[in-house]
Amino acid sequence: MRRNEFDIQDKQTITNLLSECEYGTLSLISQGKPYGVAVNFVWHNDRVFIHGAKEGRKVDAIKESHLGSFLVVKPYSIIPSYFSQTLAACPATQFFASVHFEGVIKELKIPEAKAIVLNKLMEKLQKEGNYEPIAYKKPMYTTMIDKTAIFELTPNHISCKIKAGQNLSHEKKETFMKKLEERGESIDSKTIELMQMLQQET
Repeated sequence: MRRNEFDIQDKQTITNLLSECEYGTLSLISQGKPYGVAVNFVWHNDRVFIHGAKEGRKVDAIKESHLGSFLVVKPYSIIPSYFSQTLAACPATQFFASVHFEGVIKELKIPEAKAIVLNKLMEKLQKEGNYEPIAYKKPMYTTMIDKTAIFELTPNHISCKIKAGQNLSHEKKETFMKKLEERGESIDSKTIELMQMLQQET
């Protein structure tokens, strides 16, 4: 990563970010060409798990090469150029957090293990519950589990980047947070919280 001030190494921060993001982009090689697809995912046991049909371009690409990358991005506030009290467009930017993985992908075959992953996915996407927990031995789920492909990406490299004004002076950070508060969009309050958290850590 070129800008060290944006580099995040803290494992809990990465885990929290992955629990908040609902989907990411899986990048593969399909017939010798780059191929990217947006997928729901769950982070479990230091691995990325995705699910889907047992046939299709994604499955063919994984069979073609077991190497892949995965990118998760959480957007924060757009920072317009006029926040910097200038008519130049150059200062305009957007704050964000991202996690990027590179690793090896394989299909999970054991039905009971697939059920665990699907339960973890449900716990993430339907936090309120109101569903019967998934288990292979339950007749309502046996066929579904058999028909569903679960893929596991084991990372050999992880990078996390959070861009939220760490490179700015204290005065400019305070100015940006004041202007974000004045604009008052829901994402602005979350951006302010992130900026304040990063200030406390430095």
